Amino acid sequence: NQVTGTIGIDADNMVVVTYPIAEMGQGTMTGLAQCAAEEIKADWAKVRQTFTPVMAGVRTPDEMRRVINLMLGELNASHSGASGGTGVTTQASNNGRFGVSFDRAEYETNGRLKVTAVVPLGPAAISKQIKVGDYITSVNGVPVTAATNLDEQLMHTVGKRVELKVSATADGANAKTVALSPIAGGAERALLLRDWVESNRAYVDKVSGGKLGYVYIRDMSEGALKQLALDLDAENRTKLGVVVDVRHNNGGFVNVYAIDILARRGYLTMTPRGLPASPARTSLGQRSLELPTILVTNQHSLSDAEDFTEGYKTLKLGQVIGEPTAGWIIYTWNVPLADGSILRLPRMRITAIDGTDMERHPRTVDTEVTRPIGEPATGVDSQLDAAIRSLLARLGRAE
Repeated sequence: NQVTGTIGIDADNMVVVTYPIAEMGQGTMTGLAQCAAEEIKADWAKVRQTFTPVMAGVRTPDEMRRVINLMLGELNASHSGASGGTGVTTQASNNGRFGVSFDRAEYETNGRLKVTAVVPLGPAAISKQIKVGDYITSVNGVPVTAATNLDEQLMHTVGKRVELKVSATADGANAKTVALSPIAGGAERALLLRDWVESNRAYVDKVSGGKLGYVYIRDMSEGALKQLALDLDAENRTKLGVVVDVRHNNGGFVNVYAIDILARRGYLTMTPRGLPASPARTSLGQRSLELPTILVTNQHSLSDAEDFTEGYKTLKLGQVIGEPTAGWIIYTWNVPLADGSILRLPRMRITAIDGTDMERHPRTVDTEVTRPIGEPATGVDSQLDAAIRSLLARLGRAE
């Protein structure tokens, strides 16, 4: 029998009712607790909800939402929570970014901003005047010291002119002026992600000896699906197989369409006069890869990325390498509250083809590989290494 709730009785006969699902009917603050009181013939005055006294003490909408989230956290259900909603305005950050990383130890020890990386296509990279090893000595005329808060200096600078003093040496000698137009934090994160993807693609190409391609699905949105089609229509089609990566994919709603691209099989080849042969599906405009693949997941692959993983395994498209997924697989809808807050509540249960609940049941892998702490800094990716070895072995090209 499935446990649907618990009742605790303290030494002073205080009854605490806990239940793992949201209640329909009178409300979570009265109905089920009253049923429990009737069942055990408890004194109604001694029956309390755990969060009732806390909720009674809130003074602001933010405090109320915080308590609701704590209460929902007791249910251990994914995708649930309370937020400000469309009627609540928040101040979005407008801090500028110019696409560089700094040496943390150098700043904490000596108060200097030493460049350790320049993000491709970022403002600094486009300027071609800032390189790894340079020092930024001032921002808009404000000298950089141990007390300098770079975020403060770059507040409200997105799209505006910012002047930096840049020197090749720590003492600031022969510093030059570099004018940049900072981008938003979200734009910089997108560039960092793309740089990570391109690095992974180059890594797979190098380790596999040019035999395998690589594609990353960042989430399960319409935009990511279009990017998948673009990535698979280019260089990947010239490879013997493709590594499909859904690590850190936080879901969406397009898993069935992405699976279709990998699951479709070829049955005709078309050869136009004077042109190279191509698969019929491609010639007729239907997206399909028609190559052997292998899937890489980790514990941060969640929601619709887990639906994708389940489909990949169930349809036997290939092996899954890495870590079991998160186990966060339910569909929720937004419910508005009177003050404009939004409550996300589960509305759709997702089960595997064998009837197993997907929620709180991570999708397993065929070969489990966990990256050691600090590995990304070494230039090695043990999960990609395992995927490459496995796919090459499947292709009979193991080295």
